[in-house]
Amino acid sequence: MQPILFSIITPSTGRRPKALAAAVRSVRAALDFAGLPGGAVEMLVGFDGVCGERPPDLGLARFLDLPKDEDWGNGIRDILLKIAKGERILFLDDDNSLKPHALAAYMDHLDAEMVVARIDTSLAFDKPFIPEDEPGRDPIRQCNVDPLCLSLSRELVITRCGGWVHKGRYEADFLNIRLWSRRARSLRFIDDIVATYDSGRSLDARALSRRQMHLLDRLAAERRGPAPDFAVRAAV
Repeated sequence: MQPILFSIITPSTGRRPKALAAAVRSVRAALDFAGLPGGAVEMLVGFDGVCGERPPDLGLARFLDLPKDEDWGNGIRDILLKIAKGERILFLDDDNSLKPHALAAYMDHLDAEMVVARIDTSLAFDKPFIPEDEPGRDPIRQCNVDPLCLSLSRELVITRCGGWVHKGRYEADFLNIRLWSRRARSLRFIDDIVATYDSGRSLDARALSRRQMHLLDRLAAERRGPAPDFAVRAAV
């Protein structure tokens, strides 16, 4: 039987079926690019309190309708981690995607318990990627690293750290990342850009997150520019 090398953890509210389908396709493309057999990757998709729409699984996804959590995916991630069987753990939310070379890049660093790669954030933030290098600052800091950046050993995350232990807080992802970084016996940063953050945000127009709506509102305001002088005088 083919041993599972990568377990990919995907929480979903079920409101972004098109984005989720794109995420599944990105995993399949990364698996094929790396030359891995189909059984080497499992994608665990946990729906938060709904019977979510199943996109084509392309031979790698398992879909679970889980009890309602409504905690930014924190409880869903913990449940999925407890059933994950892969030697390595990756996190991929349903509106993100892997780059085709992602798994191949991670396979070059299987000896490191925690690998932190770069991700493309140009669709979400005013920076091309994270993490950014700033001399004198710890790269493992809030807003500079995301679960999407990580490849982790199962031994580190599940056996020694107990899974996704921080819950109930918006910054829980960072708190878990910081925990893993402190307990990792080996931590490696690589320059490869392995994923795209918010790649599926426009595929399901009615399922934008609050952060995505605020970003689009700001971009629209910037494109409109400042009000003409005559309009300001008229308003006065």
